[in-house]
Amino acid sequence: MEIIRVNASKEYDVVIGKGILTSLGERCVSLFGKSRAVIVTDSNVAPLWLDKTQQSLQLAGVEASVFTFTAGEESKNTATLFELIEFMAQSKLTRSDFAVALGGGVTGDMTGLAASLYLRGIPFVQVPTTLLAAVDSSVGGKTAVNLTAGKNLMGAFYQPELVLCDTDTLSTLPENEFANGMAEVIKYGVIFDKDLFDKVSGGDVKSDIESIIARCVELKRDVVARDEFDKGDRQLLNFGHTMAHSIEKCSDFEIEHGSAVAIGMVIAARASARLGWSDEDCTQAIIDANKNNNLPVECAFAPADLADAALSDKKRTGGTINFVVPEVTGRCVLKKIPVDVLYQIAECVN
Repeated sequence: MEIIRVNASKEYDVVIGKGILTSLGERCVSLFGKSRAVIVTDSNVAPLWLDKTQQSLQLAGVEASVFTFTAGEESKNTATLFELIEFMAQSKLTRSDFAVALGGGVTGDMTGLAASLYLRGIPFVQVPTTLLAAVDSSVGGKTAVNLTAGKNLMGAFYQPELVLCDTDTLSTLPENEFANGMAEVIKYGVIFDKDLFDKVSGGDVKSDIESIIARCVELKRDVVARDEFDKGDRQLLNFGHTMAHSIEKCSDFEIEHGSAVAIGMVIAARASARLGWSDEDCTQAIIDANKNNNLPVECAFAPADLADAALSDKKRTGGTINFVVPEVTGRCVLKKIPVDVLYQIAECVN
């Protein structure tokens, strides 16, 4: 078992290990006492892990009600968000009670945002059940839902009180969902850690998944400690995401986030090389790593459509946008570019 301490505006532990979901109740009681909880989960995760989660809380003396929503990115919207907040009110949660996000990134983002809004803030706990959530979205306090205009445009910074990652939950993931998580792992390697990139680029990762998750969490912990509110270094974590969000939007979210990030990293690397921003062309290494981890490397959307979608991205500031450039594998930098250059970048889709 690995325990990583995150030092942000709120300090909390990220606990990673096999079979640790049974300890959730005791850990929550040590944090909040024998209060009440709302477990938030989706229709895919509930049949797999809800019973064990409820049992752990109940055995520790925590009374828990359950809010279940239809699985999928299409549920990550204001309608579901306000349904959840109304449910919290109907459950008569107080500020000494808490929410549990049991699921992937959609569940964690929406639960965190609801917790930040209800009663002007109640505690919440992240229990990621996907690799993508474990290595990325469950840590660092970014919470959000999508608007019609784009992805994650309504949100808040709101840190959890605890992140508990039971690696057993990853055993029930479909292969494509595991691959989506590996896109974020590859991303961490390209941005910060060539050794991690080399370790995972061959695709044989499941036997060492606990240490891989822990390394990604350490890397995110360090950048969040330096820049919790996303004004500088934390924006490096958006490598591949400018085009990824466009790909998701152009596909009506049929292309999943991890797959979109995989393609977005290829576009970003290819554009950086073609425009002379990189010291080393990382494109082929990223393509190989994606393929070895069952991830896509291209999409069929028109470059102009991708660029137009990117113009609504939340990372835009007036006439510029922050773009993450891989100078070499293991080192990325932020480059402020005119929005017009997005059309040149999108041309690097192939």
